[in-house]
Amino acid sequence: MIASPFLLYLGHSTDPVGIKTSRGLATFRSTDCVGEFRHDDCPLTLGLPRLTMAEAAAHGAKTLVLGIAHPGGDMAPALIEDAAAALEAGMSVASGLHHRLHDVPRLVDMARSRGLDLIDVRDPPADLTVGKGTPRAGRRLLTVGTDCSVGKMYASLALTEGLRSRGAKADFRATGQTGILIAGSGVPVDAVVADFISGAIEALAPARSDGGWDVIEGQGALLHPSFAGVSLGLLHGAQPEAIVLCHDPARKEMRGLPGRPMPDLVETLALNLQLARLTSPQVYAAGVCLNTAAFDEAAARALCARAEQETGLPATDPHRFGTDPILDLLCPASSPPGTTASR
Repeated sequence: MIASPFLLYLGHSTDPVGIKTSRGLATFRSTDCVGEFRHDDCPLTLGLPRLTMAEAAAHGAKTLVLGIAHPGGDMAPALIEDAAAALEAGMSVASGLHHRLHDVPRLVDMARSRGLDLIDVRDPPADLTVGKGTPRAGRRLLTVGTDCSVGKMYASLALTEGLRSRGAKADFRATGQTGILIAGSGVPVDAVVADFISGAIEALAPARSDGGWDVIEGQGALLHPSFAGVSLGLLHGAQPEAIVLCHDPARKEMRGLPGRPMPDLVETLALNLQLARLTSPQVYAAGVCLNTAAFDEAAARALCARAEQETGLPATDPHRFGTDPILDLLCPASSPPGTTASR
């Protein structure tokens, strides 16, 4: 477990999507966050107090969370300097970057000499096995996407809470750095050796017989050339009863791939369903979750209506309008009267 309260790191970031880990913690674990650390050239904010390392420590922060993400996940010299400053101030440091804190001798020596922790969230379990695809009991929902960073974690958390609010048992199964930091456990699937990805998800969401749901956080996208391998292994290991497609309608090009347009919703759903049937022959699509943060309410509702028309599925922004339309399909018998979202 990572000691809280947290100081959330923005550093020199200029890409709003690149600070999604810090933003996720500020949203879902707000009471554990004392402030944010950013340099003068960072135009972004989480709406938290801007603190220096020393000020954060004085406010009780126990851990600096390097809550940024970028392709490759390297650790720039400026970031190492900031991590060292946090250790000097008496805070432990947690990171979800691919470049491990434990691979930086200076930070290891500083942490050891001060009795502080370095936590690499992207360290996968050591005892993973290859997936078998053997049918297993339990109800599992997997969020999938048209692209990476389109809101799969937000949708998964919202669906988990929505199922619980209807009296269903439901557990969020984290597969990325932000989700793991929020939930306190999980498997960083993009750091797992390829042969073991499906097996890792089988272990993350094993058979269950209590009628409850495992809501598994998706990663990447099957139609993204950079990350499709992770998405496919996760899809097979999840063996989902249902999938929910996540999409950012404001995005015109796939993340990190200038000139490659976003894929069609129907095409993406069809491909995910086709490939999911390898381990889950009866899989079905339960809905579409849109990230409408860039639009006003009228436009957001119109986008949801359009997605419903295109796909024939309930569509909503889970963070803005709730998840009732999808929950009505997943667990109609437990739907309390009058809870369907009005659109």
